[in-house]
Amino acid sequence: MKVFRGLPNAASRAPCALAIGNFDGVHLGHQTLLAHLRDAATRLGIEAAVMTFEPHPRAFFAQMLGDLSKAPTRIANLRDNMASLQAAGVDRVIVEHFNAHFATLSPQDFIEKVLVDGLHVKWVMVGEDFRFGAKRAGDVATLTEAGLRHGFTVETLPSVQNKGVRISSSAVRLALANGDFDEAEALLGHPYRISGHVVHGQKLGRTIGFPTLNLRIVHHRPALHGIFIVQVHGLAEHPLPAVASLGVRPTVDDSGRVLLETHVFDYSGHAYGKVVQIEFLKKLRDEEKYIDLPTLTAAINKDAEKARAYFADSRRPARSATDRI
Repeated sequence: MKVFRGLPNAASRAPCALAIGNFDGVHLGHQTLLAHLRDAATRLGIEAAVMTFEPHPRAFFAQMLGDLSKAPTRIANLRDNMASLQAAGVDRVIVEHFNAHFATLSPQDFIEKVLVDGLHVKWVMVGEDFRFGAKRAGDVATLTEAGLRHGFTVETLPSVQNKGVRISSSAVRLALANGDFDEAEALLGHPYRISGHVVHGQKLGRTIGFPTLNLRIVHHRPALHGIFIVQVHGLAEHPLPAVASLGVRPTVDDSGRVLLETHVFDYSGHAYGKVVQIEFLKKLRDEEKYIDLPTLTAAINKDAEKARAYFADSRRPARSATDRI
């Protein structure tokens, strides 16, 4: 799969079938749309392409308004979204930088400069509520009419539902915020996980008896915060039991930087630089600020005891490692 930051240059442009959207989390609704995209591309003998945006348009406008609370939380990092798109059979991804210039494009400019000249689209699929262009002035009817003039077909996909409820990124975000990982899995089609390279941290964990694997979270508003029972893929043949903290570490850091710290039980191997996958199983509690390190250490001890008990509980249904690959 080829990934382009912005529109491909002239030499890299090729006729394509295109899906447009944010694809945060690539949930089952997205996967249904991508299956239609893949089928259309194969039928037409062209590449299957996805256009997505970074930052999320709502995050851009929230920043412009000076109110980041209006920005959506992020389900997945770019690495995990790209892996999901590749697994769905996408040939190329255009990650369009959403900025002030892009936000002011008229619907006609978006169609002519981006879709027709920039991407050579022959087939486009969008959701029924798709809006585009400055002030969201363009809709499916606008796109369909333009397709008749420029020679591309437009198809829409009705919402995909789970138990009568529309599957959406918002529904996934709500499930994660509530610590409902069964519901998140039902919406995503797989257990929730975050992957990344293990990086060096402050080494504080090892001084208090809880060395951690550290993964940076680039976006500042992940869809979940707190202390979790997790298992780690990528360090051994089978997933390893662990406890993790995802948040800003208020007791030891006032920078506001978000970090995913994972303590793997009874593990002493080398992990720096490795790509690991942290799978979330259960939320233990919210993140807290403690008065000192001894109080923090005592809390971590309790979390670790609860996590060990969880893994030792023979009544807990076993989950196959292959379900998470």
